[in-house]
Amino acid sequence: MMRRMPPSYIANFDSATAMLRATARFLRGKDFPALGQTELIPLKRVVPLANRLPDSAREILYTVGGWGESVSPKKIHTVDTDAIYRWAANIYPQRKYPAVMIGSANGGLVHLASALGIPWLPQTFLVPVSQTDVHPDDVQHGLDAAMEPARILLENNPDIQLNHMHDPNQDRLMLNLMTYFRIKRLRLGPEYERFLEQNLPPGGTIFIVDCRRQWPVTRLGDRHVFQAGALGGATEEEFLKGSPRVEEYLARYDSHKRRWDAPEPTEHAPEAEWGFEPRMGKDIERFAKERGYEVVRIVFEEPEHFSPMVADLYRWWYAQRRIKANRLLVESFILMEPYWALRLGAVPYWMKFNKEGNLDSLNQFLDAREPFDYIHLTLFMHGVDSVGLPPLEDWRKVLRRARKEGHFLGVDEAAYPRDFGIFGRYHTAIQKLAPRYPVPGPLALSQLHEFLEQSGQEYPIEWRGFTSGLAGRQRAAS
Repeated sequence: MMRRMPPSYIANFDSATAMLRATARFLRGKDFPALGQTELIPLKRVVPLANRLPDSAREILYTVGGWGESVSPKKIHTVDTDAIYRWAANIYPQRKYPAVMIGSANGGLVHLASALGIPWLPQTFLVPVSQTDVHPDDVQHGLDAAMEPARILLENNPDIQLNHMHDPNQDRLMLNLMTYFRIKRLRLGPEYERFLEQNLPPGGTIFIVDCRRQWPVTRLGDRHVFQAGALGGATEEEFLKGSPRVEEYLARYDSHKRRWDAPEPTEHAPEAEWGFEPRMGKDIERFAKERGYEVVRIVFEEPEHFSPMVADLYRWWYAQRRIKANRLLVESFILMEPYWALRLGAVPYWMKFNKEGNLDSLNQFLDAREPFDYIHLTLFMHGVDSVGLPPLEDWRKVLRRARKEGHFLGVDEAAYPRDFGIFGRYHTAIQKLAPRYPVPGPLALSQLHEFLEQSGQEYPIEWRGFTSGLAGRQRAAS
């Protein structure tokens, strides 16, 4: 029987889980309310009421809500990573697809997979582990306290790598009660292999989503690394050596630290949340060769490198469908809507987070393109006045770049950056937009190839093995 509910020990607030749900729901012809957690849809009207609480109460509510999804160190032995990947494979409609994507999480690729009508299978998932006696700024203590749970998890699950991540900048609230175990599959495994054999015809294409973004880590074993910090706001150097703005941030939160005590890195490795661990790629190539599948490796450095390409692809596609592509939908982290983007004829632009670097990339995208008549912008809320968080006025300036109308999508400006009501409000706000178009049939691989050829390879993305001949064989493989 197909299991729609995930194992209790993976995080619903994680990028991979949410993006998996968004893609799967689109392939079922559904939208993405309440981050795809249909059992929480009745709470959509209740969640925004949290913004009436004081800041401290909202932070506690957010923290405890996340902690409720964590697994106790005493129960870490119950974590079966095969069950996680089994759920990921079974969440999709079981039918024939011309291609399947496997690898790094990426919001832009959610829209690309939706346009192509194909599944995406994640390599990485987040298993939050309860850790109630570690201060968020005590990075070394966070590492030491998690060593025994990490040992048990790795001993019981030989096919994964553990990237233990501790980011006191963005994840400050959550780190009060938990730590982040990000698991990366090192091989396809029986569940993904079974999905491919049943749903990908011979000659079909496996796209390896290969994000090459790295981060300094401390290696603790062949399958175990520790990562201090993460993408978003503070730089690698700031996590390791501090800076004036880190000092100001820690003082603002009355921390006993003025810089983080991260352990000395031993090497660079694929970034915990977004990077692709290459050992899985080798197993995909082995499996594809044995089963007669084609392999295309999509190689890129930064997660957001896909956002301009996908936005331009949608604009090109709309022009072919004679739809005026004058509406920009700017999404943030896991606040996304592939179904409503197509229903609205909106051009999707995904931001990894809503930090200074993401704002700069968005403005560069807008600088290089014909202005949009309408800009709709939503912002994911971590609840922290973190290093690198732009003031709300900087986001208002983006909205003023629209020729006719720009507005926030479900954002309570008075509650920023603690607007936890956004999780229930963003979907309702999207539903109120107009006009409406029917969801089109899937974009063909040959059309994607045609677009890439016409674009002149202006994007920092490599499509290794994606030839016109392969793209043209899509119908034969369907």
